[in-house]
Amino acid sequence: MKGYVVCVWEKISSEEKLKEYALKAKIAADKYSGIFIIRGGKNRTNEGINSPRTTVVEFRDYNTAIEFYDSPEYQEGFMKVELY
Repeated sequence: MKGYVVCVWEKISSEEKLKEYALKAKIAADKYSGIFIIRGGKNRTNEGINSPRTTVVEFRDYNTAIEFYDSPEYQEGFMKVELY
């Protein structure tokens, strides 16, 4: 069964920092054979929090999705780029 990492941003304070984060996240996703299913673009929120950006990355299974998220490569990019 596939595994997914879903990122729903409530607020983005810097488009430049977002670009830096996105590059680092892509490198980490590639290492774990992740496929970006949704990556930004136009969206409409029907229920819940209105998000300026939503990203969904698909992995071969749940454990690989967790390994990606917990990986030093992803966490380094995530922690260095403060989006809020």
